[in-house]
Amino acid sequence: MEPARINLYEMLLCITNSVDLVAPQLANHHQQVAFLAYHLAKAMGLPKAEQQQIIIEGMLHDIGALDVAERLAVIEEEPITVNGHAFRGAKLLEYFDPFRSIAEAVRYHHIKWQDVDDGKFKGIHIPLASHILYLADRTCVLINKNNEVLPQIPEIMSNILSKKGSHFMPKAVEAMESLSPIEHIWLALAGKTPINYLPSEILNMTDLDLDNLIELARMFSRIIDFRSHFTATHSAGVAKTAEKLGELCGFSSNECKMILIAGYLHDLGKLAIDNTLLEKPAALTEKEFDIIRSHTFFTYELLNVSDSITTIKKWASFHHEKLNGQGYPFHLTGEDIPLGARIMAVADIFTAVTENRPYRPGMEKEKVIGVLESMVNDGSICSNVVSILKNNFDLLTEICKAHQQIAERDYKDFLASANPGYIN
Repeated sequence: MEPARINLYEMLLCITNSVDLVAPQLANHHQQVAFLAYHLAKAMGLPKAEQQQIIIEGMLHDIGALDVAERLAVIEEEPITVNGHAFRGAKLLEYFDPFRSIAEAVRYHHIKWQDVDDGKFKGIHIPLASHILYLADRTCVLINKNNEVLPQIPEIMSNILSKKGSHFMPKAVEAMESLSPIEHIWLALAGKTPINYLPSEILNMTDLDLDNLIELARMFSRIIDFRSHFTATHSAGVAKTAEKLGELCGFSSNECKMILIAGYLHDLGKLAIDNTLLEKPAALTEKEFDIIRSHTFFTYELLNVSDSITTIKKWASFHHEKLNGQGYPFHLTGEDIPLGARIMAVADIFTAVTENRPYRPGMEKEKVIGVLESMVNDGSICSNVVSILKNNFDLLTEICKAHQQIAERDYKDFLASANPGYIN
């Protein structure tokens, strides 16, 4: 069974790697910004605690950009709507208490220096970290990854200096000037994993217990589900259904927490799937279904950042395996599929068939039971778990729907947060 505590830094890597799946063209952008923001903060003399915090802010600064078009838009010269992703990102961070303190820096990381008066923008205090993140973000998008980075430095610095005092905080630009002759900073930025070049002690972050991890996983689930109104409540339904099924199957308190976490994370790999497939108002073609099937493998890979969550990783990513070996992506059979994954499979099917989808309305009780029984009969899913679900069908339906309603309210609140109010 899992240790009681999980390292925050490992989970941050999981988040940033997950969001990068939305637009692979921008892979490692979060790491780049975190790396450069740390060096800027250090050069500006910020305390170590603030240096560490800005790494976290950099690794999460664009989590509110939830589709390919928006991820690509934020690297352009800032259309007027660019702040929408920053406000949504801040809203996502506010769902997890340890990240509430960094939400404001993320919310305002596209505010220009010239628009700030005495530290405020239209009466709102803008954190110093926002100005550092803004400069780090804009610097990183100027790097052409197809060319050697060192010859690019003069042009990049000329661009930055031309915006000193207008776009960028002068003190931050001066710090960037002091860093510009240091080759390793640029070479690390142009590499695949800039974060690996940070001092190990600065990455020694807070450990999380299972209760913290539940809340973080719930934040993850919103990143996964809020990309589309058709999936906005799915992970919440699966997670709470799996938690109750686990309890009914005799799981311990900690195991119930773990399967709740796995439920929130089971579709993490769907961040690699284009929204048009997730929202397709008709049955998928064979080719499209092949693409969808890849999501479970990506879930496994993304959760592979830490040995501390090995069981959670298996329960989450094996939810499309079948006892008869006809599932995916590993084609496991029988006893190779742990009980937690069997529960997750049933919870996922139950939630999916009872909720409305683009191509069909949710099914009624008799039809749901028919679907589950047919899958038991062909050797796909666990008969014991299905039997427990059938005996507690109304209770599980009530739990699933209640938490999907909460997720629906959260989704509407999240969408409203994308309108900053000051954008004309």
